[in-house]
Amino acid sequence: MKHKTIQTELGDKVPRRGNKFTEWLGIFVLWITGWRVVGAFPNISKAVVIGAPHTSNWDAVYVIAAALALRIKVQIMAKDTVFKPPFGGFMRWLGGIPVDRSSSHGVVHQSVSAIKSNEQMFLGLSPEGTRSGAKEWKSGFYVIAHAAQVPILVTVVDYGKKEIRFADTVIPSGDYQQDYPKIVELYRGVEACHPKLMSAPLQALRKYNNVNKN
Repeated sequence: MKHKTIQTELGDKVPRRGNKFTEWLGIFVLWITGWRVVGAFPNISKAVVIGAPHTSNWDAVYVIAAALALRIKVQIMAKDTVFKPPFGGFMRWLGGIPVDRSSSHGVVHQSVSAIKSNEQMFLGLSPEGTRSGAKEWKSGFYVIAHAAQVPILVTVVDYGKKEIRFADTVIPSGDYQQDYPKIVELYRGVEACHPKLMSAPLQALRKYNNVNKN
């Protein structure tokens, strides 16, 4: 039986990694910090996993702890220079995939190729692209998911409830302007570590909620 901090079950198609020790380590970090993992997790082998709001380095701590506790393998594209010694081995262990930013194919093309060439792959991305109040989300996550023909798993990092929450799975229609508001809406009511640094789309949701409360 899973620890009470884990209220999510994974199916047999989901890419897995880790062992009893890494699972215990993730659960311990969540437990000692008072966080938990909740929400229905789709039994799929490939997805683009987005996480928000991203306003602090602590976000990564809780997300990594959740991934370890679930024994789920989420890979992240990073510039190839960080895979050189002495940290190269550690980055690969974390599930990092080196990207050549000087390549004419670009990051999106390399990401799509990586997803298509693997039988199982969850690619993690931050749609805000920065911790310092982005004016808008980067559409790369959507372009990659649509081109690779995989769903978008919307993950919420909520400091108000101390939850890593799997909100929903969105199948990209190909019309970003139509799907984008639906995705952002899944973050309504979320609290960030530093609310003032939330991206503009999430700030707008927060202001709307505050107006309605008053």
